[in-house]
Amino acid sequence: QVQLQESGPGLVKPSQTLSLTCTVSGFSITTNGYFWSWIRQPRERGLEWIGYIGSTGSTLYSPSLKSRTSIARDTSRNQFTLHLTSVTPEDSAMYFCARSSEGYQYWGQGTPVTVSS
Repeated sequence: QVQLQESGPGLVKPSQTLSLTCTVSGFSITTNGYFWSWIRQPRERGLEWIGYIGSTGSTLYSPSLKSRTSIARDTSRNQFTLHLTSVTPEDSAMYFCARSSEGYQYWGQGTPVTVSS
C-alpha cells in the first residue's frame, strides 16, 4: 500500500526558508515513470502545483514559484523535500505531497503551514 506523509514546521517566519519532507512507504521513489509533487492550497482558494521531482531526479517547478523553490530527494530514506525560500504570509497554506504518472494516484494528508512573525 502506497502511503505519503508530510512533515515539517507548522509556523515559519517571514523571509525564512520553509522546508517540508514527504516520506513515502510501500513504493520506491526511484521507480521509473512516476513523479513526486508538492501541491498547496491556501485557505479558501484552489490547489496550486509547486513542482515535482521525477524518478530519475529531474525537477520541474511552477514558473511563478521557480525562483524560490527547490525539491531534492533522499533515496536511502525514500523521501523528498521541498525548500521554499523568502516566504511571506502569502505562502501560508495546506501543503500536500503526491505521486503522479497519468494523474495523481496518491496524496499525503497534508500539513498546514502558517507564515507569521
